[in-house]
Amino acid sequence: MIRLSWKSGVPEIAFKFLECYGSFVNHPTEFNQTDMDTSADSTPRNFGAFLGVFTPSILTILGVIMYLRFGWVVGNEGLLKTIFIVVIANSITLITALSVSATVTNMQVGVGGAYYIISRSLGLEIGGAIGLPLYLSQVFSITLYSLGLAESFRFIRPDVPIMPVAAAIIVIIMVISLVSASLALKLQIPIMIMIFLSLASLVLGARFDIPADKIMRSFPDSPGFWAVFAVFFPAVTGILAGVSMSGNLKRPKRDIPLGAMGAVLTGFAVYMIVPVILAFSASRDLLLTDSLVWARIARWPLLVLPGLWGAIFSSAVGSTLSAPRTLQALSLDRIMPGVFRIASKKSGEPYLAIIVSSCIALAALMIGDLNAVAPILTIFFLTTYGMVNLVAGLESLVGDPSYRPAIKIPWFVSLLGAVSCFSVMALISKKALVIAIILEFGIWFLLRRRSMQTTWGDVRRGIWLSLARFSLLNLSVIEEKPRGWRPNILVFSGNAKKRLDLIRFATWFGQNKGLVTVCDVLVGQVEETIEKVQSMRDTMCQFLESRGVIAFCQVGVVQEFESGVLDIIQSSGMAGMESNTIMFGWSRHIDRLASYLKIMRQAGHLRKSVIICRIKPKHYFNTRKTIDIWWGGQQRNGDIMLLMAYLLSMNSEWASSVITLKSIARSPEEQESISTQLDLMIPEIRIKCSREVFLKPPDINIHEFIHQESGNTDIVFLGLAQPAPGDEMNYARQLSSLVEGLGTVVLLKNSSMFIGDLIS
Repeated sequence: MIRLSWKSGVPEIAFKFLECYGSFVNHPTEFNQTDMDTSADSTPRNFGAFLGVFTPSILTILGVIMYLRFGWVVGNEGLLKTIFIVVIANSITLITALSVSATVTNMQVGVGGAYYIISRSLGLEIGGAIGLPLYLSQVFSITLYSLGLAESFRFIRPDVPIMPVAAAIIVIIMVISLVSASLALKLQIPIMIMIFLSLASLVLGARFDIPADKIMRSFPDSPGFWAVFAVFFPAVTGILAGVSMSGNLKRPKRDIPLGAMGAVLTGFAVYMIVPVILAFSASRDLLLTDSLVWARIARWPLLVLPGLWGAIFSSAVGSTLSAPRTLQALSLDRIMPGVFRIASKKSGEPYLAIIVSSCIALAALMIGDLNAVAPILTIFFLTTYGMVNLVAGLESLVGDPSYRPAIKIPWFVSLLGAVSCFSVMALISKKALVIAIILEFGIWFLLRRRSMQTTWGDVRRGIWLSLARFSLLNLSVIEEKPRGWRPNILVFSGNAKKRLDLIRFATWFGQNKGLVTVCDVLVGQVEETIEKVQSMRDTMCQFLESRGVIAFCQVGVVQEFESGVLDIIQSSGMAGMESNTIMFGWSRHIDRLASYLKIMRQAGHLRKSVIICRIKPKHYFNTRKTIDIWWGGQQRNGDIMLLMAYLLSMNSEWASSVITLKSIARSPEEQESISTQLDLMIPEIRIKCSREVFLKPPDINIHEFIHQESGNTDIVFLGLAQPAPGDEMNYARQLSSLVEGLGTVVLLKNSSMFIGDLIS
């Protein structure tokens, strides 16, 4: 009998909760991001592998499904398919136990069990997306076991009302959990003894008087193999009950593997024996209609009910202990309201989390009977099992140097477990699988929008590094062809806040398919500017992200501008992902333009095209968008200008653009020749555009004619010639005169390896 007083009972619990809550409200900053992993360190670690992991796990495994539904499973599917169900379910659980064992031996394990493992490996967003359904599955387990215990009372009194009794059981278990988790776990020792006595009674009472041909086959009126599997699977999900006690274990790296593996193997042995005895000792009608068929088979029937009640009760207690700890861990990580992280200073018990979890379990009674609740649990548990296996498989596959588990399993074994979990979910219920994915993706999306930051590393970076390495290695051996070319643009922007329009043009040219790297150049010494460089890079990245611009950020420290920029150009990218297009913003200073032209010559030797872009502020936001490309042909820049114009028009900002190819002929014969050439080319290049070929008037020069024809055009594309060495200043003055009076001007020099053959 449990006695409640102001020193050890619910009144004291309420008092402590009010005290803790008041402290939280008055000092909210006590729970900060850096404390997430250490906030639970005050939780007493009193339990070892046997009492803390093995006992709650094995008692959850050998629970309500074994006693009340195993006969139903055998009666519907026959012995062979039942054994098959047991093997599949336990294989998934065994692989998951191995994955858990490998993962926990590589980390400092805190409160939260499976949620803690997933979140510390795949990040808070994915951890939360799995942790919330896991928490609900643990809460629904309380409901499942309470319904099972209430149903078992009908063996003594058939008119027992299921729902009120189940509700009373939930309240009693809540009170026990609030008073003492240690007491709840220690009560499981005599319960375990009762369970094994009932199993011994079943084995000794086996009769083997049913012909084998009547028990091996399945039956046509069965609800279906996977429907039966869904009812059975919660019977093997008990390892999460032990893993969820991670925050209360003395040595979780040792205790979880020993306790979990011991429980899984013990449960598997029992589940291979029980269906054989049931199949050979009772008729199919009896198996289907009598939930307590055990009592008819056992040598000492009186031992069956205590074992049944003890197993169900201990399973419910285990779930009542594990669910609040998952909620507490979610709260510690700021995924759930912070009030749920509050725990008793003496016992470390999350009182409010226990009360809330019990209330949700009471509400879940409205779902219905055991067969209605069990499939819901199966989907939730399979999701968690799948993610735990995925974590272990990815950690092993990625091979981060920090991943050094004491227990090693091949990566493909864990990934096989993950695939099995998700496959079984689809086989059980495609609708439930879709709902689970939508629910978890929705949670992930909401958490992602909160931009949650962590103080620990996880496997995600290793995954992307491995994928990047794999891609780069394959990309480096595949020869680049015109058909697969796309611009990887290195933009020398200077101050990104002042040159945002230039950067946007680079991303429009890239169409989010190529790479855009934004670089600011700082002239000086590395040792004198290192702190400033980091600050500039962080500021640039934050600014571009706030403006929705997707680009890499880089700050280069150089001793001299021209040679330094060339060094940056040569070192940008790797293994087939090098920058192939260099982009500069317009400068009013002729000497700086001349520097760009000198750099352009060297970049040409490196097979890198150059863009110099003069953007007229807000000019490109006109309603009518026109793009003129002045096609000369002598420098072979036309193909890349046309391609860039096309890529620009693919952006939503320029979707309605009208592209016009314009060219100047010096004689009627040349005009006809160019017109014919363009008329043949335009259908071949599959880019929607028109053409205009002008006969040059004798009284005006080329620059004046371009101003006359494109003065009101939104964007004008012009090709760049390569000036002779020493003539850069003169050519820069000509360019300055040319662009004056025009709108936005894009000057291009094609130096790619596909020069003259890019449009094909």
